Amino acid sequence: MIVIESHEKKQTSEDTLSFTVGNVSFKMIRIEHGSFKMGATPEMECPNDDEKPVHEVTISKDYYMGETQVTQELWQAVMGDNPSHFKDEIMGKKHPVDSVSWYDSQEFIKKLNALTGKQFRLPTEAEWEYAARGGNKSLHTQYSGSDDIDSVAWYDGKTHPVAKKSPNELGLYDMSGNVWEWCNDCYGDDYYANSPSVDPQGPLAGFRVLRGGGYEDDQWFCRSSHRYWNCPDDGDHDCGFRLAL
Repeated sequence: MIVIESHEKKQTSEDTLSFTVGNVSFKMIRIEHGSFKMGATPEMECPNDDEKPVHEVTISKDYYMGETQVTQELWQAVMGDNPSHFKDEIMGKKHPVDSVSWYDSQEFIKKLNALTGKQFRLPTEAEWEYAARGGNKSLHTQYSGSDDIDSVAWYDGKTHPVAKKSPNELGLYDMSGNVWEWCNDCYGDDYYANSPSVDPQGPLAGFRVLRGGGYEDDQWFCRSSHRYWNCPDDGDHDCGFRLAL
């Protein structure tokens, strides 16, 4: 029988919220609201058509993003199993969970919310890109936190423990590389041209959005504006996620 406990520790500044499930702790970083240019901004090399046109988006409220991708040990603490392809007896628990479908992420979030009494969720695509770009602290780099991909991203054919590369301007790790991250939105190739400018939620139906690039991708996929999609029931080896709150 697995006994799972949870608690929240709130910092004085509320810039960071810390949670523990069982004996596994994780942090959520506050993202201040603001406006940004979403899409194929000048620093993004060889953008796809679905990153155009550049679209000004306003995130109207503060929110929290996971400091790291959901790890295998956190998934195990909540779900009691580990679906990941990349398991390592010594360091595997600190690797991001992989081989997770969008539906799998929803089941995890449902159980986590029951344990904590909170309302965790996946980020919207706009929230994800805003955070990846550094929010109001953005240095306007091609990857999340740097123009030097090797300083911020793993893209060498396998996953690695989270938070071993440099964080971005907001203190978020691995927003580029390691595993693709599911967003809540459905995908639309004309999203930038037709989406609302304030708190866009994505189309009402379709495939689900993935962002950030993965462990086996060319660095071009790891750009903060790059968009990808997959069937919501497809949990490829390079699919993981990051929590929002």
